Amino acid sequence: MLRCSDGTLYTGITTDLARRVEEHNSSLKGAKYTRSRRPVALVYTEFCEDKSSAAIRELEIKKLPRAKKLELIK
Repeated sequence: MLRCSDGTLYTGITTDLARRVEEHNSSLKGAKYTRSRRPVALVYTEFCEDKSSAAIRELEIKKLPRAKKLELIK
């Protein structure tokens, strides 16, 4: 999960965390949402066994209210 410069949270999946955070911060390969909210900072990670379970978990996190997401970050 990333915290954007405007304080919003962005959740996504990747196989290379460092590369993806760098893309969000400095390239056109970053998500459209984060491009206008740079810089972003990595605030929370989870590791999953495969892409399918990662996508399921991503959706679960995205559905959480902001307060619950902030609890995860702590």
